[in-house]
Amino acid sequence: MVPIKDWSKHYTHLIDSIFEKFVPERITLGSLRGLQSTINGCADKSWVLYLSESSNWGKKIDTETRHEMYSTMYEHLSNRYDYENVALCKETIQMWKMVGIDYRKIRCNCVW
Repeated sequence: MVPIKDWSKHYTHLIDSIFEKFVPERITLGSLRGLQSTINGCADKSWVLYLSESSNWGKKIDTETRHEMYSTMYEHLSNRYDYENVALCKETIQMWKMVGIDYRKIRCNCVW
C-alpha cells in the first residue's frame, strides 16, 4: 500500500472489486519499502517521498500511517465481508498487535 491522496477510497474500492468476483483464501497487506541500494539505483525517485522511517531492512512508510492503512482495510474486510484471514507483510510484532491481528494464527502469502 502507498498513502497516495484518497488512498482509503482507492484501496476500499479495490477490496470491493475483488469480493465482487470471488472470496480470497487469504489477503496479505503490505506497504511500500525501499532498500537503499534500490533507491540509489532508481532514475525516478518520486516514490521515495513516502518513505520516512529507517529500519534494518531499509526505508519504509512511517508507523502511524502504516497503522492507519492496515487498520482501515482490516476493519473494512471484517465489517463488510466478515473476513479476517488477513496477514501483514514484513511487519513488526508491534504493528500486528496495533492492528489487532494475532501473528501466530495467520500466515503471510509468501509462507507455505
